[in-house]
Amino acid sequence: GDPVELAAKYSKDGADELVFLDITASQEKRKTIKELVSNVAKVIDIPFTVGGGVNSMDDARNILLSGADKVGVNTGAVKNPALLTELMTIFGKQCVVIAIDAKRNYSEDSTKTMFDENGKKFWFEVFIYGGKQETGLDAIQWAKKATKLGAGEVLLTSIDKDGTKDGYDVLLTKKIVDTVSVPVIASGGCGKPEDMSEIFEKSDVDAALAASIFHYENQSVNQVKEILQDKNISVRL
Repeated sequence: GDPVELAAKYSKDGADELVFLDITASQEKRKTIKELVSNVAKVIDIPFTVGGGVNSMDDARNILLSGADKVGVNTGAVKNPALLTELMTIFGKQCVVIAIDAKRNYSEDSTKTMFDENGKKFWFEVFIYGGKQETGLDAIQWAKKATKLGAGEVLLTSIDKDGTKDGYDVLLTKKIVDTVSVPVIASGGCGKPEDMSEIFEKSDVDAALAASIFHYENQSVNQVKEILQDKNISVRL
């Protein structure tokens, strides 16, 4: 659907925050669409994070001047970690979101943070270019480094879970939350309100991002919030 119409709808329906990710911007070597960001910003009154194709100070400045409150950086930060410090210095830590796309890598490596699940050993690898290219980076170590460099928030997406509607990756989320001292948003895998309640109950994550259940109108934002409240999870209604 139309991003501007959907943004207005979600803002009206009670969303706490909107995240707009231009997921092919880095891969296609183009900038995030400034006009679209500006049009979205005009119809909402909630915090607005924009990511995709942010590789420089000017890219971030253009997004913020177009009306976004925060800038999400993934590929640009992996390729140039110093960018996080530059962005923090100029715009403040509260504006800088490190977006981490992570996927299980079933190989043993003593330099990585290893996990064992049902007898299978693996580590979480960072991917860039919209989840298309592996980096060899350990997601846990990268989250720690990125937040020390200047990121004030982590948007954590599980590639394994993304699109499955089978629930968030509790193991990955919990480990990242326990590793960093900044807010973490869980993303990837939400198919029903119970998936949100599970990630809040099983980790100390600060927020849960969802797309499909709202885009396809399976649930409204406020319906989900009411279900979470009934489970004694603190939400804004």
